[in-house]
Amino acid sequence: MQNFWDSNVWGLFNIVAVLLVSLLAANALKRAFRFLEASLIPTSVLAGALLLLLSEGIRICSGVDIFETDFFNGSGVETMELLTYHMLGLGFVASTFKGAGGKLGKKRTGEIFDTGVTTVSSYLIQGVLGLSITLLAVLVIKDFFPAAGVLLPFGYGQGTGQAMNYGNIYETEYGFAGGKSFGLTIAALGFLSASIGGVIHLNLLRRRGKLPGGKLQEGGLRSEQVQQANEIPMMDSIDKMTVQVALVFAAYLLAYLFMLGLGALLPGMKAVIYGFNFLLGVLAASLVKLALRLLKKAGVVKRDYVNSFLMTRVSNFCFDLMVVAGIAAIRLGVLENYWGVILILGVLGAVLTYYYNLFVAKKLFPEYEQEQFLMMYGMLTGTASTGTILLREIDPDFRTPAADNMVYQNFPAIVFGFPMMLLATLAPKRPVLTLGILALFFLGMNLILFRRSIFKRRRKS
Repeated sequence: MQNFWDSNVWGLFNIVAVLLVSLLAANALKRAFRFLEASLIPTSVLAGALLLLLSEGIRICSGVDIFETDFFNGSGVETMELLTYHMLGLGFVASTFKGAGGKLGKKRTGEIFDTGVTTVSSYLIQGVLGLSITLLAVLVIKDFFPAAGVLLPFGYGQGTGQAMNYGNIYETEYGFAGGKSFGLTIAALGFLSASIGGVIHLNLLRRRGKLPGGKLQEGGLRSEQVQQANEIPMMDSIDKMTVQVALVFAAYLLAYLFMLGLGALLPGMKAVIYGFNFLLGVLAASLVKLALRLLKKAGVVKRDYVNSFLMTRVSNFCFDLMVVAGIAAIRLGVLENYWGVILILGVLGAVLTYYYNLFVAKKLFPEYEQEQFLMMYGMLTGTASTGTILLREIDPDFRTPAADNMVYQNFPAIVFGFPMMLLATLAPKRPVLTLGILALFFLGMNLILFRRSIFKRRRKS
């Protein structure tokens, strides 16, 4: 018999409540201290850092891990890791449901394609750098995991959820002790890199007089931004927000069924298959969207059930919770032998990502070079929201196409980036071979990226 006062009844609720309260506390701190506001550190990152520092401080002083107490049902860290994993998938599902907008011209399609290829090229150059560093670290640190550097593109390029996913695969499948915390720490350093690098670059632009004078208007939204014609009403026998959440969870359930089937067919690849929860979530959400469109075309469904504005709110909530849970779940104690490697990965990863994306933006996006660079650098060291934060400092009204490039580039990025995810599972077995393939793949992506200038020169010669 279960009693309502038992810790297993309240553990999950207490974890979620503490994570959300920490977001409120971090937001209050950013409002109270101007240097935090000026730092551009996302509120979710600050919230996770506060919880991490609090838990580590208590552990050092008392020897007690607060997240492993009965208050959190003795499994707080594991619960936060599960939240990080599922919020990644749910956030991608909600993002997929959002409307794709109108038709795009040839020029804009090419810019979006180039943005997607830039994303994958940045993953690859981060992977080459990271794997090179950890292969050298093996010569210095006894029993160090040589493929650990592959977590750099997942932590910087793809964020907290994927860094933890692959860290978990390396930890459970290949014996990398502390793999999850290693990946989560790399992701946390990525957010710091985005904030510090972004602020430095913005200050350089300010000195050159290239920042706009106006501020972002935080006024009311236009009605068409909140609700389109022929959508179901906001409040009916079922609330419109409830419908959005139900669609997201239905698609995520379908993704789980896909994983269940693939896991039964390929039992040796279960860890990889379930690590792709976000990718299969995107596929499932796309199928649900297609089914709704076909039902409407057939006259079975009369109204539009998906609302882009509310789906954006759902995805942002999931990603905020994912980031704060992921950072709070880091266990610093298991990384005591790795700090030198982690800091080298973090610093060199930030510098290389900065200069590579600055070069690409100058060459391929001359009409809005700085906007494209800040969006890409923020996204490829943090998340899409970090890229948006940096972009809004220079383009507060989103007048340039940079914001749209970030949204629509996901499809080419997933198509070209999928082989790299498979290569990440080869790295623990054949790290040197993986490094060579990543380098060749990077060269191939850059041939595609700079195809116009390369083949134009050849035609002239």
